Amino acid sequence: MAHHFEPLTNDLILRTARGEDVERAPIWIMRQAGRYLPEYHEAKGHHDFFECCRSPEIASTLTLQPIDRFDGLIDASIIFSDILVVPQALGMVVEMVDKKGPHFPHPLKSPHDGQYSKVLHKDVDVEAELHYVYEAITLTRKKLKGRVPLIGFCGAPWTLFCYMVEGGGTKLFVESKKWIYRHPEESKALLQKIAEVCVEYLAFQVRAGAQMIQVFDSWAGELSPSAFKVFSEPYLAYISKHLPKKLAEMGLVIVPMIVFPKGANFALDSICNLGYDIVGLDWQLDPAEAVKIRGNRKIVFQGNADPGVLYGTHKSITETVTEMVEGFGGGKKGWIANLGHGVTPFVKPDDLKFYLSEVRRLTSS
Repeated sequence: MAHHFEPLTNDLILRTARGEDVERAPIWIMRQAGRYLPEYHEAKGHHDFFECCRSPEIASTLTLQPIDRFDGLIDASIIFSDILVVPQALGMVVEMVDKKGPHFPHPLKSPHDGQYSKVLHKDVDVEAELHYVYEAITLTRKKLKGRVPLIGFCGAPWTLFCYMVEGGGTKLFVESKKWIYRHPEESKALLQKIAEVCVEYLAFQVRAGAQMIQVFDSWAGELSPSAFKVFSEPYLAYISKHLPKKLAEMGLVIVPMIVFPKGANFALDSICNLGYDIVGLDWQLDPAEAVKIRGNRKIVFQGNADPGVLYGTHKSITETVTEMVEGFGGGKKGWIANLGHGVTPFVKPDDLKFYLSEVRRLTSS
């Protein structure tokens, strides 16, 4: 099923992802489409969060909102969706509770609770189960008319595993740690299952029109260095190794791959060897230090300002961007500007606009 889209008029982020010299640093922002925008609430209306994800029209509208608002200041769009559509495809019920966040009424309690076996052995029709995401991607590409590339994404196996066993967000990760330290082999089997579904999911996103992909390992930093090597790294590596193979089998162009293992700065050296083109960095690592660790490897970095700086003065934003630009080497190669995590609640759109403008100003000179 081939789609015909208008040619790109801004391919800056793709050229940067390929390691080319560029005229300035490209920039996009994690959670750039979301509740900090007044127009988000207007478009969302009475629909709940997952209803918005399942409606290609609403999802595409929300995806384009920051592109329209910050016209010319953002170099990529990212499809409006959620990492937890994968557990839903695996047969688990996930609800989005207002002012609380995601909730699994029936999380995985143990390898013996019956649901574990069902999830592990489910023959997931990834194309059918998540068709609405692909439809939203195709519709968004058509609406974009080549203005900027579109990024698809999934959650990393470890992060999805945490949600599936915790039943939602957590600060203690009690259940996750029980699983990996009491049931390590069963945990690995589930992580592998999730990784296999993620490969298919990302491949179908590319077929639908995604021009880059990102793997979000939001809870990577909850693992110790040794546990990260066992319960996260192998499954991130599985995706980076098998997605290009899957795309080739489907007759599709291989797209740049981003990995964002938040909090796992202790593992940056090995993460640079996982096979991804781009490594996203959180705000707790100095850019210059990251560049030293990278050495001469052809890895592009992405990030990494503290999202909290957007609550500050314009002077503070300028200082943060200046330090970031200098640390990453000026912005003419090897760096995609972003925040060190997603836009947080109560950020004023005009302050984000100033941040975007400063990145452009300070990397264009």
